Amino acid sequence: MRVGEIMKNKGVGVIAVTPDQTMVEVLRLFRDNNIGFVVVSQSNGKNLGSLSERDCCNAVAEYGAKAAMMRVADVMNRDVATCSTRDLLPIAMAIMTQRRTRHVLVMDGDDVLGVVSIGDVVKHRLDEAQRTEQDLQDYISGTRYH
Repeated sequence: MRVGEIMKNKGVGVIAVTPDQTMVEVLRLFRDNNIGFVVVSQSNGKNLGSLSERDCCNAVAEYGAKAAMMRVADVMNRDVATCSTRDLLPIAMAIMTQRRTRHVLVMDGDDVLGVVSIGDVVKHRLDEAQRTEQDLQDYISGTRYH
């Protein structure tokens, strides 16, 4: 399976924040949207980086309570892991593993199409395992195989 197929099931698009927003604003955005990752971009749409829950935790560990009012630009990750819609899912998984990240931006050239998370990968693998199990049960019982 290719990353693009996950994007078809999941939908495209990302939530973006500006570098001048505060960490507490982004954390509220995480909570309100049940997400853990945003793209950081300028008002003209140019992508600058990303911010994840882990980045926020690291900022709190380093700066304490004052991290809440720090600007996103001071905490964000500028070296974002990316993949293409044409990449096979194991490539995206390898990128996540090598980069020790839970999110990979899905790109089409310079355009961000969306995000694939470790949760998306697990959901796909679970669905795949359940389909395989059902196929095996159908085969053993003779259902759907005449």
